Amino acid sequence: MNPGPGGQPLVTGAAGFAGSHLLDRLRQSSERVFAWSNPASRREHHAPGVQWDSVDLVDLPSMERALLASRPSFIFHCAGIPQVAESWSQADLALRVNAFGTYLLLEAVRRSRLNCPVLVVSSALVYRPSGDPLREQDPLVPRDPYGVSKLAQEMVGMRASTPVLIARPFNHAGPRQPSSFVTSSFARQIAEIEARMAEPVLRVGNLDARRDVTDVRDIVRGYLALAASGRVQVPYNLCSGKAYRVGELLEILLKMSRVQVRVELDPARLRPSDNPLVQGDVSRIAAATGWRAEIPIERTLSDLLEWWRAQLATNGGRSQ
Repeated sequence: MNPGPGGQPLVTGAAGFAGSHLLDRLRQSSERVFAWSNPASRREHHAPGVQWDSVDLVDLPSMERALLASRPSFIFHCAGIPQVAESWSQADLALRVNAFGTYLLLEAVRRSRLNCPVLVVSSALVYRPSGDPLREQDPLVPRDPYGVSKLAQEMVGMRASTPVLIARPFNHAGPRQPSSFVTSSFARQIAEIEARMAEPVLRVGNLDARRDVTDVRDIVRGYLALAASGRVQVPYNLCSGKAYRVGELLEILLKMSRVQVRVELDPARLRPSDNPLVQGDVSRIAAATGWRAEIPIERTLSDLLEWWRAQLATNGGRSQ
């Protein structure tokens, strides 16, 4: 199932955070990579060897036409609604895109008669909250609409006739992350304060929550490891195995700031349901593929902050 040299893999959601980094990795080993972007966003990253197509994830005929035209060797299904907080007000959209969209993609693969494995990117939020590191066999009891939509996505994949691998990434961070995510929100606010685009006040939500955070570049390396050595219909955690207090991540970023910053609580940033601890057990994927997270959290946060500084210097950060 290796999508490496000689193959022509497809990445859905290729203009997104993890999808764009996966595209970077695939370009190193594949002569051509097919990339789907959301017609509504069109935030494509053009590069040699990448063939872009604008495809609506809930439009079956559109997906079928695109698959027949490209006939990919492997599909990395990264597209979806990623925001947990927004899922409370748009639960129907999360279910429609994440669950129903995955069903339609797998149906399009079946109708196209492709011998094409699919890696479905789920989420750690399918688990019931626990005070211990989460293992793949632990109870699946999501606490928010986003987690429900990702569990439904997994169930669709488990019952597909197409070979499906399932990745459960925990929190990840790094360059290109939208500011709707906590680490990127901190980094963007610091960069804006440094550029004198905002007052020297950094607004935060819950700093006591603890999260297992991995560099996005390690996460996509994990997707490739699963594509090469993972077992179909078996879920795999992708995580560092270490939980950081959100306040600790903020402190690391504040030490990198070029100016003094005051931190203030913003009640609007508190979620209706916020698990106190989300930490994973990495044993299964490590045993199956040898993959482990390698990039230190300090480098992840430094690269994220530098990326925001560059974004603000070039376009004022309007793209995020």
